[in-house]
Amino acid sequence: MSVHLLLTNIAKHITLTEEEQTLFCSMLEVKTLEPGDFLLREGTVCRHTSFISRGCLKTYQLDENGFEHIVDFLIEEWWADDLYSFFTGTAATCNIRAIEHTELLQISKTDLENLYQTIPKFERFFRILFQYAYIAQKQQINLMLSATAEERYSSFLKKKPYAIKRFSQKDIAAYLGITPQFFSSMKKKLG
Repeated sequence: MSVHLLLTNIAKHITLTEEEQTLFCSMLEVKTLEPGDFLLREGTVCRHTSFISRGCLKTYQLDENGFEHIVDFLIEEWWADDLYSFFTGTAATCNIRAIEHTELLQISKTDLENLYQTIPKFERFFRILFQYAYIAQKQQINLMLSATAEERYSSFLKKKPYAIKRFSQKDIAAYLGITPQFFSSMKKKLG
């Protein structure tokens, strides 16, 4: 597991002493997922926030017909969780599932609360992360409501240039809110 990658990520926002790094690392749990494994299932409570050190996951909801509606793709150096479930202790409304072999470093809600008390600067770090997540979510909602499928696809490729190599066409279509057939014909039209 790449604790070094996580500590480097944290260092972009806050400075930790060696003792603080050691304490933080002692709170982390290692988790490995294979493609298709769930990190979180809808209806269960999200008890950890997870840093992705390697791999890729998708967050999605299932509709009444069993179709996936992908909310986001999560890759290295991103955090994976259902924040509402994590903070309220209520059932998650989404699924988080591995697309690739994925390695995670997790911290529980209890340990995170203890971390805030012991090393208050972690509150700043996670506040920054939550702000970024909120802004990204608002931008995604606005894009889904106001842009054409072609515009959404173009924006998606700009934000996630690695997408074509890492995600299936079916998953990309589900993320864009279109059928795989429409996605295929749109790609041909766009060249």
